[in-house]
Amino acid sequence: MSLSTYAHMLVAVDFSPEAETLVARAAQLREQCGARLSLLHVVEYLPMAYSGDLVLPEGFDLEQELLEVASRQMAALGDRLGVASADRRVEIGNTGHTILRVADELGVDLILVGSHGRHGLAVLLGSTARSVLNGARCDVLAVRVAEE
Repeated sequence: MSLSTYAHMLVAVDFSPEAETLVARAAQLREQCGARLSLLHVVEYLPMAYSGDLVLPEGFDLEQELLEVASRQMAALGDRLGVASADRRVEIGNTGHTILRVADELGVDLILVGSHGRHGLAVLLGSTARSVLNGARCDVLAVRVAEE
């Protein structure tokens, strides 16, 4: 498959400084392919059992706060990359499953995810990149991102 055949790409972003490598690669491929670019950030579902040790103010909704922060970050990234508001998504769920679901819904032909350069064959790809690679119905590009 040549690069020119990619028409719609989905990049899964986590807003970490390390992910700038992924964002730069996505922008480069969009330019080379003349493709539509969609951005996705997944807020992992937080069961209350995990926040049992946290002392939160009464009425504080941690999940809603995480969504609001992610939405602001997505707006800034989308504006910087020139990605239309309709092509920016922030969702709650399991990261790998949500990336696959959104990719299917949008009919993308390339998913870009970040992959950390840990050592050893067993950790060749992170769990999210591995689950996306195993479950995707389209091409997947795992972009190595440096760890601080």
